[in-house]
Amino acid sequence: MRIVITGASSGLGEALALHYATQENQLVLIARREGRLADVAKRCRDKGSEVEMIVADVNDFERMREIGIGLCAKPIDRIILNAGVSVGHSGGVTPFEDFHRLFQTNFLSVHALLEPILPKLIEQKSGEIVFISSLASHLTMPTSIAYSSSKRAINAYAEGLHFQLKPHGITVMTIMPGFIDSEMTQKNRFKMPFLMNTEDGVARITHAIKRKKIRYAFPFRFYLMIRIVSLFPQSLRDKIVNFTNFKKGA
Repeated sequence: MRIVITGASSGLGEALALHYATQENQLVLIARREGRLADVAKRCRDKGSEVEMIVADVNDFERMREIGIGLCAKPIDRIILNAGVSVGHSGGVTPFEDFHRLFQTNFLSVHALLEPILPKLIEQKSGEIVFISSLASHLTMPTSIAYSSSKRAINAYAEGLHFQLKPHGITVMTIMPGFIDSEMTQKNRFKMPFLMNTEDGVARITHAIKRKKIRYAFPFRFYLMIRIVSLFPQSLRDKIVNFTNFKKGA
């Protein structure tokens, strides 16, 4: 199986690369930090996998489109769109520069890469596209407006692709994890509910991919709490969000 993974130099991307590093799989690992990506690629090769390493910043849209065109030279079995950033949780108005960077990295870069690839998948009538979103896409806290908005945009994009590509035999999956210990979440200075270690998070993600879950949110208790809150009257939701935000020290 030929598997493309973005954001593969650290965190979930690194762990996913190592999980899929077997003699049966050919990995294409994409990330901007060359030294760290080279280390991940070496460890994957040591496990028997054939690895192609591509050093690129997903914010370079022209470069991403070039990479997408190049990837089409061979069949593509699975693309895991994992690259993403956060500016952490903070009060006040998010600077435009941060908002712009989050939407470039977390959302626009996705289509820059996929635009040339989608016709290839339609032509081969197979393939899987996996979006790594977030439970934050379901409830936007006042301290994470930019991040939650970018992930909600990913959900909408993935939903449309699912309907568009399903008739062509292509599976589109949206994975929405809660807090997983990683370089990104280590910026947070508050108690993160249901925090999982990376191994547990990756085990759940890969299990969902194996089962071809179209939408998968976890941990379930955290997701259920968010869904229940969304059903409350607005006045009660306001009190819950304000209390939770106060607990963060915002």
